[in-house]
Amino acid sequence: QEQLVESGGGLVQAGDSLRLSCAASGRTFSNYAMGWFRQAPGKERELVAAIAWHGFGTAYADSVKGRFTISRDNAKNTVYLQMNSLKPEDTGVYSCAFPTLGFTGPNTTYDYWGQGTQVTVSS
Repeated sequence: QEQLVESGGGLVQAGDSLRLSCAASGRTFSNYAMGWFRQAPGKERELVAAIAWHGFGTAYADSVKGRFTISRDNAKNTVYLQMNSLKPEDTGVYSCAFPTLGFTGPNTTYDYWGQGTQVTVSS
């Protein structure tokens, strides 16, 4: 049974950094692209970063380009999101996700999310 468990969230000040982790199980992790989504209060969930199954292609929302970096460690079945220069508008619940299909690039359809970890950035 597939499972995604996020960790690393917290309360930080504007300009600080955080590193989120997502431990995956239940699928052959190395065969799947992975995505990080964010849902801010009162807003729809949005894709902020994604990485191809082979790790050589990434995609980012315009709002986080140059500040966030997604990476993966297939030996540990884990995907990471390094978040630098955090802003109050980065506040939200961050969830990782599996895509529907394997062996895809980062821009694909995602259909399974973890419970998420809260990130709060104060000004």
